[in-house]
Amino acid sequence: MPNSSTPSKPSSFKLMNLSELQENPNNPRIIKDDKFQKLVTSIKEFPEMLEARPIVVNPENIVLGGNMRLKAAKAAGLTEAPVYVATWEESKAKEFIVKDNVGFGEWDWDILANEWDATEIEEWGLDVWQPEDEPPLDELIGEEKNKPATMKITFESPEQLQQAEIDIQELLDRKFEGAFYSVTAGEL
Repeated sequence: MPNSSTPSKPSSFKLMNLSELQENPNNPRIIKDDKFQKLVTSIKEFPEMLEARPIVVNPENIVLGGNMRLKAAKAAGLTEAPVYVATWEESKAKEFIVKDNVGFGEWDWDILANEWDATEIEEWGLDVWQPEDEPPLDELIGEEKNKPATMKITFESPEQLQQAEIDIQELLDRKFEGAFYSVTAGEL
């Protein structure tokens, strides 16, 4: 990304081949299967919406805004889409990634905790849930302090595992808005 001392080209709009665009490996947003399918359907039925809300990339074609739109556009069979090439400095690009999606989808809290400043993302409009008996989020950020909890459960069949995953997500959705978990499957 250009820094403040490097002259840069002005930002621009253009139609680009989707294969030229790279998903952002540090994208802090996720979208569940049912919502993703709705987005794919929306793009198939109304591809013009991409003109009103183009995919935003940096000069290296890494997506800053629209990672899910990019995936959905590919799944909808599109080969190109309107793109805004932003030549912002890195701090502005990171700010945009959060501000662009404050009200939509779900967040990957591990990426947010490790890659973003908690105070800034709160200022940009993201509500960061924090239990009362825990230290502030910005104190948890760091290699040693930000370790996920681990639980080992053994299931007798893939069906039991699948039902447990559904039950856990429903419980998390009811109790902790925006919470997510990951499962590592072993041998069954």
